[in-house]
Amino acid sequence: MLETYIPILMMMAGAVAFGAVSVIASKVIGPRNPNPEKLSTYESGVEPFGTAHTRYSVKYYMAAMLFIIFDIEIVFLYPWAVTFIKFEGSMQTYALIEMLVFIFLLLIGYFYMLRKGSLKWN
Repeated sequence: MLETYIPILMMMAGAVAFGAVSVIASKVIGPRNPNPEKLSTYESGVEPFGTAHTRYSVKYYMAAMLFIIFDIEIVFLYPWAVTFIKFEGSMQTYALIEMLVFIFLLLIGYFYMLRKGSLKWN
């Protein structure tokens, strides 16, 4: 039974070895000529100002959660739509009802976020 895992273990060992050899080779072979200009912080061509530990508005996170909710909806909706045609009879009805329940639950979350004002950017 363990013989079936040998190809997987060999593939994992090969991947780890390739990563290690690549990192070591870049350190050994790669050019090293640091200077103050190369070692300075670079932010889109503008000198950075202030600290990196600034606080973000909660609305930013709310919009990110909205994006994730609807991104996940599409991720689950697309394969379902592709395989929906293959269902027959009562299974097709069941699959349709399940997807409508899924979309309804996501709409509850959407309206909750809308009511909380996460889409208002004033």
